[in-house]
Amino acid sequence: MYKRVLLKLSGEALSSTEGIFDPVVLDDLSSQIKTIVDNGVEVAIVVGGGNFVRGRMAEDLGIDRIQVDYMGMLGTVINALAIQGSLEGHGVATRVQTAIDMTKVAEPFIPRRAVRHLEKGRVVVFGAGTGSAFFSTDTTAALRASEIKADVILMAKNGVDGVYNEDPNVNPDAVRYDSLSYMDVLQQELTIMDSTATSMCMDNDIDLVVFNMNEKNNIIKAVKGEAVATHISKGGKK
Repeated sequence: MYKRVLLKLSGEALSSTEGIFDPVVLDDLSSQIKTIVDNGVEVAIVVGGGNFVRGRMAEDLGIDRIQVDYMGMLGTVINALAIQGSLEGHGVATRVQTAIDMTKVAEPFIPRRAVRHLEKGRVVVFGAGTGSAFFSTDTTAALRASEIKADVILMAKNGVDGVYNEDPNVNPDAVRYDSLSYMDVLQQELTIMDSTATSMCMDNDIDLVVFNMNEKNNIIKAVKGEAVATHISKGGKK
């Protein structure tokens, strides 16, 4: 079992066809994280804002890409507050830290303070991405994991249990990788995360576990190393 983990969630993972947030998903997420924290694991979370807006929507919206990126960052803060509210409803002490100052609703991101919260058993949710345009929340996850010295990034996917050589939704014969090196990911142009995030994980020797969050209790299983997943590291096979 890992000691300190960073869980990367997409904004879409929190939503449903009926609304921006799915209360069933939030409840299940919080229940699993409570179990993990109760077992002594320190948990940090980076959440995306794709249930609100994405940078690639700039052209369709007719709005400058930088502005759309900031809109997305604000979306991640809304998601972070939703997760905080759900976790606290389960009795889990939680702090939200943001890369853009908004002290009425969250703390500013301070690495030492974040680590201290983790050491005290509090969950820390990072919002507002890196605070700069053109950087994805994948890169945010790699950056924050480096700053808090996380043991691993747990990348929760929707309906996909790892990394495949082809899209398994298109080709049923696609092969899932059990393990990869970051160099494999870059050379094969596997679309797990953007190249900036991949390079940062490789340079800082941070492991990445890609798993399906839709399977029952799979976040707990991922923390224990029991989930069906793809393990990515600097050297590859572990």
